[in-house]
Amino acid sequence: MLQYFLFGPSMAILLPAIALAVYAQWKVHSTYGHYANVEVSRRVTAEDAARRILSAEHVDGVTFERANRRLGDHYDPRRKVLRLSAPESNSVAAIGVAAHEAGHALQHAKNYAPLSVRSAIVPVASFGSQLAFPLFLFGAFAQLPALMTAGIILFSAAVFFTLVTLPVEYDASRRAVRALEMSGMVTTEELGAVKQVLSAAALTYVAAAAMAALQLVLLLLSANRRR
Repeated sequence: MLQYFLFGPSMAILLPAIALAVYAQWKVHSTYGHYANVEVSRRVTAEDAARRILSAEHVDGVTFERANRRLGDHYDPRRKVLRLSAPESNSVAAIGVAAHEAGHALQHAKNYAPLSVRSAIVPVASFGSQLAFPLFLFGAFAQLPALMTAGIILFSAAVFFTLVTLPVEYDASRRAVRALEMSGMVTTEELGAVKQVLSAAALTYVAAAAMAALQLVLLLLSANRRR
């Protein structure tokens, strides 16, 4: 309600991003849910697939842990830990996600520039996303344009983070698909299903970037009206 009071009808510009975000969440959960029940014919598990991908590229020193929630799979470059929510599963969905996270480990080992940039700006982006709107709102009420500008600058860092995330995620999926194809761990049909899982997951990052970018536009429009 407070944001609507400040931004008014301009908030309507967020509707496309909100619709995309809702669709992306539905798509990833429905696609993952479907392929979580489809086992690969060669009975390889998600953890085995990730380990084989790393071994084929001679990447050592990565440890494996169980993620603490469903779809909580991720690679931590600071600790070189790959966390999987279903390491023992031999489903198409689990293997696709595990291969994707192994792709991030490959990026780290190969010094993939966008990943390095994203990792470097994590603290700034996190700080900016938390403080930007409160700072902007306080500046608007107190009629302090400098604080509004500071809020916009901080939020710009968060937007940049979401944009840098896009090539990182798409490249990790590209590496995953290529590795699975080269290794023969999945059939051609199963590889097509993996691509569907990873494409659905990638859509959530596109939605996040769109939402962040439009929120930044909203801040700029509101700041311009108050000057």
